[in-house]
Amino acid sequence: MEKWAKVLDIMTREVITVGPLEPMTRVKELFEKEPIHHLPVVEDGKVVGMLSKTDYLRLLHGFTLFKTQKSDSYNEAVMRSLLVKEVMTKPVVTVKPEDTVGYAADIFKENLFHAVPVVDAAGQLVGILSTFDLLVHAYGQPVNK
Repeated sequence: MEKWAKVLDIMTREVITVGPLEPMTRVKELFEKEPIHHLPVVEDGKVVGMLSKTDYLRLLHGFTLFKTQKSDSYNEAVMRSLLVKEVMTKPVVTVKPEDTVGYAADIFKENLFHAVPVVDAAGQLVGILSTFDLLVHAYGQPVNK
């Protein structure tokens, strides 16, 4: 892996995001429909939080321990009432497009992250970098982004 390559060269540019005031039902919809595991939470173009599929699944697991006739409807009602800002992780560690892949890999290793938002000098979201992106870079298997 070329650790001196830039984040800009390997990041995913098309990022699906949610807003902090969206209901968790929107998160559920996105995780079920899209092949993603991380959702940057964006307000006015700036990242204010992150939500992972693991966060979402952990939340779901805590609702009902036993499956009953009404548990699904109860869970759905709770998901409609919860806002993204109440569940998201903050503060968010970010990288810049000009940072090196080695620097980003160090952030992943040190913090046990699996994705970080990529922001420009003004703090605007321009992409996301995941451990999957690093693996693709390391093993030279191109992916459509």
